[in-house]
Amino acid sequence: MPPDPSLLGDADPYDLMDREAARLDAFFASLPGEAWSRPSACSDWDVRAMLGHLAASEAYNHACLDDDVPTFLEGLGARGVTDIDSFNAVGVTDMAGLSSEEALEEWRRANGATRRRMRERRGGELTTMVGPYSMDWQAWHLANELAIHADDIGVPVEADEAADRAAWLTAFARFAVTETDKGVVVEPVDRGYRAASGETEAVLSAEDLVAAVNSRPLASGAELPADLASSLAMM
Repeated sequence: MPPDPSLLGDADPYDLMDREAARLDAFFASLPGEAWSRPSACSDWDVRAMLGHLAASEAYNHACLDDDVPTFLEGLGARGVTDIDSFNAVGVTDMAGLSSEEALEEWRRANGATRRRMRERRGGELTTMVGPYSMDWQAWHLANELAIHADDIGVPVEADEAADRAAWLTAFARFAVTETDKGVVVEPVDRGYRAASGETEAVLSAEDLVAAVNSRPLASGAELPADLASSLAMM
C-alpha cells in the first residue's frame, strides 16, 4: 500500500510541532518537585524519565539532519543498543544524571534546533534509518510523537484546541497505516473507522484508532484481536 499524503489534509506539520513543543515546555516548566515522579502511560517511565527520553531522542533527529545516521548508529551499537527498547533505555539513562531543570533546558535547546532546521528545509528530504525520507512527513511523525508523549504524561489540552488536535492525530494515524506493508486497511464508516487485516476486522472510534496506531491501550477499554492490534501498531 503506497503512502497516501492526501489523508493528511491541510494542517502544517511544522506549526503542529511548535504547538505540541510549547505545550510540553509549559507543562514541564510548571511542575512542582514531587510531580516529576508521577507515573506515565509508558511502562517503567515516570514524568522525569519521559523528559529524559524526549531530550535524548533529539540526538537521532540531529543525526538525520546532519546526514550522519551511520556514525550515530555505530556509536549506539558500541554501547549495546540493538533495538528501539535498548535505544530508549540508553537515552533515559544518559539524561538521568541531570537535574530536572537541566534536562528541560537540554530538551528545549535540542528540540528547538530540530524544529527550526526542519522548517528551514521544508519540502526537501533528510536521511533516516530507513533511507531518504520526506522532511514534511518526518515533521508529521515528530508532531505526533510529541503529542502522544504529552498525552502519556497528562499534559492538558485547552478545550478550544481539542477538536482540531484530535482531527490531525486521526489523519496522521490513517496516513501512518498506509506507510506500511502490513496489509491492514482503515476506512471511514458511520460509527468511526473500520480496520481490517486478513479475516479480522473491527470498528474503532477516532480516539481508539489513534491509540491503536500508537501502540496504546484503547480509550474505550476494548481489546483488539492480537493480529489486528499488531497490524495497526505503527509507532
